[in-house]
Amino acid sequence: MKRFFNVIPGDGSCCLLLYGDIGDSCGSVSSGQIARELFEAESQYERIDVRINSNGGEVYAGIAIFNALRNSKADIHIYVDGIAASMASAIALCGKPVEMSKYARLMLHSVSGGCFGTKEDMLQCAEEIESLERTLCEMYASRLGCSAEEVRDRYFDGKDHWLTASEALELGFVDGIYDVAPVSMDSTPEQIYTIFNNRLYEPQNREAMNLEELRQRPRFKDCSTDADVLASIIELEERASVADSLEHENAVLRDRVKSYEDAAEAVAKAERESLLDAAEQDGRIDASTRGIYENMLKEHPEDGKKLLASLQPKQRVLDDIDNGSERKTPWAKRQEEIRKNFGR
Repeated sequence: MKRFFNVIPGDGSCCLLLYGDIGDSCGSVSSGQIARELFEAESQYERIDVRINSNGGEVYAGIAIFNALRNSKADIHIYVDGIAASMASAIALCGKPVEMSKYARLMLHSVSGGCFGTKEDMLQCAEEIESLERTLCEMYASRLGCSAEEVRDRYFDGKDHWLTASEALELGFVDGIYDVAPVSMDSTPEQIYTIFNNRLYEPQNREAMNLEELRQRPRFKDCSTDADVLASIIELEERASVADSLEHENAVLRDRVKSYEDAAEAVAKAERESLLDAAEQDGRIDASTRGIYENMLKEHPEDGKKLLASLQPKQRVLDDIDNGSERKTPWAKRQEEIRKNFGR
């Protein structure tokens, strides 16, 4: 694998660094560089950890990076190590999940830019800035679960909006804080509740969530209090326990059914062998046709039995010769009839 400066190999995953200003002309993080490194990394790893420490930069380059990460076939986990400001905060939305350091910052603000030229050029530039802001609002809205208009009213008002990790978690920009201190054994219930509800402890997968996030799921939509949520969780645990018991019972029953099926098949096989042996012995079938009738008996037992019964046995010469046994052969029977009829 070609080694890139920003790709750090790991055991089963790798790390891709987005450290620096974003820009294809003068930024240290260019869209072409990130896309190349991402494609190379995803051919080798199923999971890619993207670590961000960026003041932002060019919107167009940032959108290209955003799309490359969002459309990657790899499992993208994003970590905000220091700052994800401006366009970098939008790129952070791609993570599944997104986590921040408790010391990091997220910053959103309006798009800024300029041009040199005629008034028509300046009007066109202003229109493009408006268009880019609408695009960014849609990107943030898809993450936050609100409308683009709500994002514009709150964050695109000409001011810089700085968010701590706890604020970003509460507002839904991130899924967790990756360096929160563990819960101590002597924590009070109030302390445990605060840690659980506001700072997820070691959220390493996308299913980790706090109580507020749980209430947004259909199963908990009617829970008005935290106690209702916990009661629903306990109920689900009880159902899961019953489901485990049923699964074990089903496994036992499947084994029993398999034993019965094996026994029935052994009986059926013995019956088939007996029928085939008898048919081959009296000349109704031979070794070359035995397989055909065996398959018939397997697939359609009743039809196979009827077919074998309809076949005529082949009379062999040896049957007409007295072989010294006590059984009367057709020849012996005929001789007896002649002697009887002619008195000899």
